[in-house]
Amino acid sequence: MPESSKQIKRLLREYMTEAYARELHRELTQLDQSFAEWRASKMSSGELSHRIHLYETGPSRQLYQQYNSGDIEMVVAYAIVTGILPRDGISAEVLSALENQLGFYQSLRER
Repeated sequence: MPESSKQIKRLLREYMTEAYARELHRELTQLDQSFAEWRASKMSSGELSHRIHLYETGPSRQLYQQYNSGDIEMVVAYAIVTGILPRDGISAEVLSALENQLGFYQSLRER
């Protein structure tokens, strides 16, 4: 994105943070189910520990890398196209600034 305004850059950071929080919440909710099973004695401590390890080396690591090492415009565009962030909650100026990135992800989705 060429020379974006500070306002757009700030909004992009806010949207990226929101998308990360939403995805992290989804993954932690799944992990919480494992804790519930463990508390109900439906799972051993060893199995819970294994699931925690899988979470740390899988979803947790993947989300961290996706949201902390990617191009912010691409990350936000991906979150919009996949529905992580609702398009109607995104400012018109950001949608305009992300036109190319949104088009890229939409074309991939259509394939």
